[in-house]
Amino acid sequence: MNIDHSADEFRPRQIYEQVAERIRSSILSGAFPAGSRLPSERELAQRLGVSRPAVREAIGALQNLGLVVTRHGSGTYVTAQGGDAGDTQIPGGPSDFSPLSILDVRLLFEPALARRAARGGKRDAAAEEYLRRMSEVRDLSDPQQQALWSECDRLFHRQIALMGGDALWVRMADEIARSMDQPLWRRLCGDGICDPERIPLYVAEHRLIYEAIVTGDEDAAAFLVERHLQRVRKDISTRE
Repeated sequence: MNIDHSADEFRPRQIYEQVAERIRSSILSGAFPAGSRLPSERELAQRLGVSRPAVREAIGALQNLGLVVTRHGSGTYVTAQGGDAGDTQIPGGPSDFSPLSILDVRLLFEPALARRAARGGKRDAAAEEYLRRMSEVRDLSDPQQQALWSECDRLFHRQIALMGGDALWVRMADEIARSMDQPLWRRLCGDGICDPERIPLYVAEHRLIYEAIVTGDEDAAAFLVERHLQRVRKDISTRE
């Protein structure tokens, strides 16, 4: 007997994927024709019986497919491509994790990781370079600057694992870092975190985390990482 071991066949669909598929179906049915404005996140959440963050993730997935476009201060609109989306599939696969699920894992893992790194109490040239490059980002309307910020942010958190000096923890951090490089994470990060008013705050939080680690303050390092990740979660899940 031949058994198909395909992971996709048995992978449970994430909430945002289900929401995105329902919105796509409404676009195909003509309920949301090309050029029309989608209901607000709040209204869609009420209609579909899901949370607003799930709707935000679904909209991000549809944006990445080119089916909708969000105009800040105006709303989300169906594109011409969206009106002819019959063959377009909602993305899935092991790397396309829900950003909020990623943050749930990070909130469990990274405070402990920072605490472990603080036991060494040593400065780290690579972490300092990521901090320096983040602090030099000025124009987030420039895609290259936004990409630089996202990359340095992602690698700074991975570097904390390297500062802890344990191979298994580093491997776990590598998996998180890869998930933060997936298109949906980058989309929600770009919309919610990469804001000119937020960047100085995020730079300061990263700096405080680093200084707590290198001074050997385990409690402060863990607390600051947790507070930082809670802010990230709020910023990517509650903006309209």
